[in-house]
Amino acid sequence: MTVQTEASRSDETPTASDSLASELHLCASGDAAGFERAIRQAIEAHDAEIAAITGCEDAPDFENTVKALEQAGRALSHSVRSFSVVAATSTTDEIQRLERDLSPVLSRHFSAIMLDTKLFARIDSLMGDPAAANAMTAQEHRAGERMHDAMKRAGAQLPDESRARLAEIETRLSELFTAFSQNILADERDWTMDLSEGDLGGLPDWLVRSLRAAGEERGRDVPVLTLSRSFVVPFLEHSDRADLRRKAFEAWTRRGESEGAHDNRPVMVEILNLRAEKARLLGYRTYAAFKLDDQMAKTPDTVRELLMRVWEPARMRAERDAEALGELARADGLETVAPSDWRYYAARRRSRDLDFDEAALKPYFSLDAMIEAAFDVANRLFGVRFEAIEGVKAWHPDVRAWRVLRADGREQGYFLGDYFARASKRSGAWMSVLRPQHRMDGGQTPIVYNVCNFAKPARGEPALLSLSDATTLYHEFGHALHGLLSDVEFPSLSGTAVARDFVELPSQLFEHWLMVPEILSVHARHVETGDPLPEAMVARMRKAKTLDAGFETVEYLASAIVDLDLHDGEAVEARPLETERETLRGLGMPPAIVMRHRTPHFAHVFSGEGYSAGYYSYLWSEVLDADAFEAFGEAGDPFHAETAARLLTHVYSAGNGADADILYARFRGREPDPAALMRKRGFAEAAEAAE
Repeated sequence: MTVQTEASRSDETPTASDSLASELHLCASGDAAGFERAIRQAIEAHDAEIAAITGCEDAPDFENTVKALEQAGRALSHSVRSFSVVAATSTTDEIQRLERDLSPVLSRHFSAIMLDTKLFARIDSLMGDPAAANAMTAQEHRAGERMHDAMKRAGAQLPDESRARLAEIETRLSELFTAFSQNILADERDWTMDLSEGDLGGLPDWLVRSLRAAGEERGRDVPVLTLSRSFVVPFLEHSDRADLRRKAFEAWTRRGESEGAHDNRPVMVEILNLRAEKARLLGYRTYAAFKLDDQMAKTPDTVRELLMRVWEPARMRAERDAEALGELARADGLETVAPSDWRYYAARRRSRDLDFDEAALKPYFSLDAMIEAAFDVANRLFGVRFEAIEGVKAWHPDVRAWRVLRADGREQGYFLGDYFARASKRSGAWMSVLRPQHRMDGGQTPIVYNVCNFAKPARGEPALLSLSDATTLYHEFGHALHGLLSDVEFPSLSGTAVARDFVELPSQLFEHWLMVPEILSVHARHVETGDPLPEAMVARMRKAKTLDAGFETVEYLASAIVDLDLHDGEAVEARPLETERETLRGLGMPPAIVMRHRTPHFAHVFSGEGYSAGYYSYLWSEVLDADAFEAFGEAGDPFHAETAARLLTHVYSAGNGADADILYARFRGREPDPAALMRKRGFAEAAEAAE
């Protein structure tokens, strides 16, 4: 949209740009001193709000206890969210120092609240009163129930000594999570490989241009390879220099595993030991048992059963693929396919067997076109549209902003995208919120953002995505829609605040629409000619998407199983690297494949509690997403209105309004069919052979 100038609008009518800018002011400043001042003042205010609740002389009811807690701490939440996005995407030495200083302060603050016996007594009394419970609405009861459960799981019922120790554990863990993340970022920032003209053999022009741009960014006049995934993966796929592939792969897979200040090995050990102690204090045999108790899966045994059900068919498929790639490698004089060679020969195999060249595909998948494609899908399914907002100052000049509108023109929220890799940004891709949706006290619309790490093109050139990049964009936008379309009463139930093994359903499900013909024909067009993606190329692309499914599934499952084993043992002293080796040996891990995230840089697991003992959740959710998309197939239309309406009501808008299995059954009319996963991955025949 065109933003009105100051001269052409009334000062009494703020524009969308004004509204968003006010919310972005703190993170746009990037000022470490400003962040520290805001957060420390907000902590004091939050303490006072909690004291008012616990000091209330009236009997606990929903308004003076649960709702009061929902209302408390707004300034702190805003400040912390603003700081978090800067610390993850545009960090500096000052920001990192402050992150280290504030992590234990914030941990102690929130632990004190979660372990407050007076506060828990009020919630426990309220939720244990049948008359009070019956007087609540469904969402009021859900909010109170989740608060009660969260405080119990934090240890609010335990004796003083145990509660004190839990607070110490949480504080130390917060320090270790920060150290783990900063160590990975340091390794990714500090490692580079200068490339001469003779080192560029096999690399597509778009990658060479991006590597030259990376060199310019670092003040060098040569192409520079960094450890950004958007550089490393295509380099491994295309470089015809086995020695350079090996050097890059070694650095990429050993992040966090070098002697010195950035060594994550002792950090992992301490994290695992503290988690095990925490679980025992809370009455659980292992940390995995504690973590999974309030997830859909419920138990480590249930998770292991799912992972192993898929492991054997995937391993069989990967070993057959390794034999095929070995033939190509031997033709080049190599004795076997090393892990650093797999992507290179897989690309050669796709070219030989399918006449598929991903470099030829990229011009049809520009970043701008794929953003518009994702918006188009959201509009067709859910009736929302996106209007660009120019001139909004965010945490980095690369950040783009959109106002999200409903079909009737009312504001749904704001969406921001930060798409390009840079040295100050941690690797990976994610979604988060700067402001959650809720309807309490007049309500507020959400501000949601996506962060990716795509290769930034040379100045003046369009950003081109690989098929994997485009899938990542759709995945994270699916998370964004989960936050944007949320329609709940209370902040604690908003958007993605759901079980970890359910949260990936909206994101993974949304990936399916990338390949829908109605979307490809409109948006997958050549950046120079405007020609649509040829049907023959689409057919080859579909086949290529599953050709290497064995490799992709094995590298993922290996990480998920290692994660489970790290957290489901009762050993007194953690041995993470030994556990990794023992698990992979017991699985019969194909020697040509390395787990997707080796433990020293497994940020999902060691940078916070979100995916610890929970990396399996991508596969758990994939059962759901495969089954859910089949609902549209059964209806005969990928945009079937009635199916999309149920999906919106019971998944994308529902937040944590009910247990995840209940929400899914309301959408689908039944429990999910696990066989849908095998059909999606093309493992149906292999699964039958493995049984």
